[in-house]
Order: sequence, then structure tokens, then C-alpha cells
Amino acid sequence: MAATALEGVSVTHRTLDVNGIKIHVAEAGSGSGSAGGTAVLFLHGFLELWHSWHHQLRSLSARGYRCLAPDLRGYGDSTAPPSPSSYTAFHLVGDVVALLDAFALPRVYVVGQGWGALLAWHLATFRPDRVRALVNMSVAFMPRNPGVRPLELFRRLYGEGYYLLRLQEPGAMEAEFARMDTRFIFRKLLTTRDTGAISLSPEWWGPQDQDIPLPPWLTEEYVERLAAKFDETGFAGAMNFYRCLDLNWELTAPWTGAKVTVPTKYIAGEDAMSYNYTGVQEYIHKGGLKGDVPGLEEVAVIAGAAHYIHLEKPEEVTEHIYEFIKKF
Repeated sequence: MAATALEGVSVTHRTLDVNGIKIHVAEAGSGSGSAGGTAVLFLHGFLELWHSWHHQLRSLSARGYRCLAPDLRGYGDSTAPPSPSSYTAFHLVGDVVALLDAFALPRVYVVGQGWGALLAWHLATFRPDRVRALVNMSVAFMPRNPGVRPLELFRRLYGEGYYLLRLQEPGAMEAEFARMDTRFIFRKLLTTRDTGAISLSPEWWGPQDQDIPLPPWLTEEYVERLAAKFDETGFAGAMNFYRCLDLNWELTAPWTGAKVTVPTKYIAGEDAMSYNYTGVQEYIHKGGLKGDVPGLEEVAVIAGAAHYIHLEKPEEVTEHIYEFIKKF
């Protein structure tokens, strides 16, 4: 166990043996305040780490919540199993359940972003008994379509050049990333508003010597922190999440039509590509999401924000989280 400081808040770091691997988790706040000892579990997205929640850890721990932010399997200081098939929804949900058991937490508030939101949707589907309330960001619930595999659907919609399809061959995208400076990778990923079909292609990256100014919400220190850790670990673990999309489809057949019934709030960035894909806004706002997620109580769209809304609009997002979870 080790401790660090996060802008005035003490953070405890533990590495726990759970579900056959080691998971690193950062913890802020004792849960001893007016929040009544309740815990909030934060699940980060693609190419992020526990530290991606630093704004929320600081603010919510100060309000009396016990905040837990793990590095998901494949990331940071957690184990990265070599086989892509070790990153299914069941492995990931198993990690979370085992982590909660290790902390003796029967139920927690869950906050997910990006891939962490996908994990949280699965957690709420498979083990709703462990979720007190759910706040998910950027990636809406995606009901299983029994008629078509995900990769085939993406191929029909966006063609063979779609980044999800180009990620499928183990080692290929990792080799492309290895030819680029890691700091450039994160400057581009965190600042772009174009995350469409050609994402992560050479044309999309553009010249590495281009000047990419950081917006006010993004610091050099944050970019450096991510880059240093991924220089150490590589990108294979993170990319393996995508390599289980069709396998997840096969394994989740028994949950076709399953609903998310836990109290839920969904938050999207107004400028995020995932919010502006064809049909997404209609699904979210015209009853589709509510039909699949009967527990949905609130939807918030953050103006002027894109995919990384928890970083771009931290105070606003934290307030949305707090105002929702305090009701349960």
C-alpha cells in the first residue's frame, strides 16, 4: 500500500489479487462524511488510467464519498494478460465484482466513461445487485442484435478501413503506435473532435511534427503522465478490449433483450462523435434508451464538450454525478 497526494487529497494505492490477476486501485476519501460511508467506483475509458478521474476523486471525496478508481485489466499497474480472449465482458465484470468483494462492498455507485461505460452497462446487466446507482458517459447502452455480429455491422456501415476493424489483428495497430511518439499520440487523441471512421489511420494522425496546442482543460503534466505509463506498458492490453467484440456477442446470447433496471443517468458531450452518429440522438431522446434501460431517470447533454467530458467540463460533470447519486 502506498499513498500519494492529488491536489490536496490523499490517495491510497493498493494492488489486489482478484479474479486471477492483479488490479491496481487508487482510493480517495474515507466515506465517513455526510455521504454515509457510501463508495463510488470509477471505470475509465480507452487509453486512460485511474488518474483520468482526478477531478472527480478530489471533489467527491471532499463531499464525503469513498472513491475507488482502478486501472482496468490491461492498463497501468494492473495485469495485462497476453491473450486477446482474456478481455471479454465476463472477465472485466468478474474483475469488478472481485474488487468489490476484496473491499467488502456489497453495493456501490458506479461511474463509467467510454469503455468503462460499456463495462458498467455489462455490470448493471449481469450483477445489478452490486450497483446502487449508475452514471454513464459518452457511450450509450447498445442492445445485442441477435441477427448480426458487431464487426460485420461496422463493416457494412463504415467499410474495411474503420478503426475498430483495423484494430482486430493482434500486434498490427501496436506496431503503428510504436512508430509514433507517445506524447504526440495523446495530444492528438485528447484534443481531436474527429473520431470518425478513419480514426487512428496514417491520414488521420497526420504529420508528427504538427503543432497541437493543448486546450485550457488539458495540461502538459496530464499528457506526460499518460505517455510515461503507456511507454512502460505498451498498448496491447487496451487494444485487446476491441478484439473481444464478436466474442462478447457470442457469449452474451443469453442476455439478448436483457434490460438495465438500476437507477441510471446518462451524460453525453454535445460535440462527441458518438453522440452525433446517425440515429444515436433519436435513440437516446425518443424512448429507445429508456426502453432498454428502464432504470434511466436522467439524460444530460454537456454543451461545448466532446468525448472526454469528465476532463473537459469537470465541475459540471462532477455536479451531475453528485446530484444524481445523492438521491440513492
